[in-house]
Amino acid sequence: MGSHGDEVRVRTARIADAEAVLAFWGVAAEGVSISDDRSGVTALIERDPQALLLAERGGELVGTVIAGFDGWRCHLYRLAVHPAHRRQGISTLLLAAAEKRFAELGGRRGDAMVLDRNESAHQAWTSAGYAREQQWSRWVKHL
Repeated sequence: MGSHGDEVRVRTARIADAEAVLAFWGVAAEGVSISDDRSGVTALIERDPQALLLAERGGELVGTVIAGFDGWRCHLYRLAVHPAHRRQGISTLLLAAAEKRFAELGGRRGDAMVLDRNESAHQAWTSAGYAREQQWSRWVKHL
């Protein structure tokens, strides 16, 4: 990845990162979620301190993924890379870290929430070895 200053590092998020993560998602994520507020991000980190993974380059946040495990399934959300840093392997690094976490927890299969209209994301997920399963639909009820 070029010089040492260009190296991308992946780490787990801390409560102090919540505002920066929310601002980052405003720029880099596709769409918004009902949980996109400080209390939502804080609750995630408090409940599972290893779930929110951040990619940083030179101290700058350049990517995120949520790698949630509920004891049964491995769920991936919010894979996002800053537009200026795309196509540089950052999503690959984030997914590798998420998959390592899942394997260590005994997870057997990862599933991802990907918007149907997000064609560039489809390419990233496909190249990472994920495939759409047409027989499933997402069912939602807001609480």
